[in-house]
Amino acid sequence: LVQICSQLDDPTKYYGAFIFLFLALFLGTGFMNGTTFRTIGVLFPPEEAGPVLGWSSAIASYGAFIIPVMFGIALKAGAPQVTFYGLGGYYVTCAFLNFWYYIRPGCEKPGV
Repeated sequence: LVQICSQLDDPTKYYGAFIFLFLALFLGTGFMNGTTFRTIGVLFPPEEAGPVLGWSSAIASYGAFIIPVMFGIALKAGAPQVTFYGLGGYYVTCAFLNFWYYIRPGCEKPGV
C-alpha cells in the first residue's frame, strides 16, 4: 500500500486502508505485549515473576527506539514498506510461537 501510494498523484484515496492497517499493526503489538506479560506472571513462581517482568519491560522499552530507527533507515533507502513487512513477519512469528507453546492441543503449558 505504501509503495502504491508513493506512485500516485493523490494518495489520499487509500487513507482509510492505511489507517486500518496501521491500527491493525498497533493492535497486534498491544495484544502480543499483553500476552507476554500475562504469560510471564503465570509461568514463573511469584518470587521470580517480578524480576522477569522487570527485565522484559527493560528490553521491550528498546522498541520505542528501534522501530523509528528501522523506519528511518528504510525511508533513506527509499523502501519504507520493508519495515512494515519486517514487523508484520515478526508479529506473525510471535503469534505462531504463542499458539504452538500455549494454545494448541497437547501443548506443554495449556491454558497459560
